[in-house]
Amino acid sequence: MHVANDQKAEISCLKVSSKSSPASVAGAIAGMIKDGSPVEIQSVGAGAVNQAVKAIAISRGFLSPVGIEIVCIPSFADIVIDGEYRTAIRFTVEPKDASKTTQALNVSV
Repeated sequence: MHVANDQKAEISCLKVSSKSSPASVAGAIAGMIKDGSPVEIQSVGAGAVNQAVKAIAISRGFLSPVGIEIVCIPSFADIVIDGEYRTAIRFTVEPKDASKTTQALNVSV
């Protein structure tokens, strides 16, 4: 798991591999959401996407008891790894109420 900060959008990016621990990634997601920061998860390959989806489900279990519901917005991203173009799956995870704000901003732009 690698954490990078995108200062422009202020969204933390977690890079998840097929060997990432879903529970560890879930803890990172829950911590960032509790701190008020939306999270972007990037995965390349079926195994990595599987681990990311498990982590999102586990993080929901961590956050729901404290009254925080989350939404997950999947998308594609073209990235370069070792000089080769690859397609990644990105999951934007944010508090449920924040998604309404994001949708409103996307419509008005």
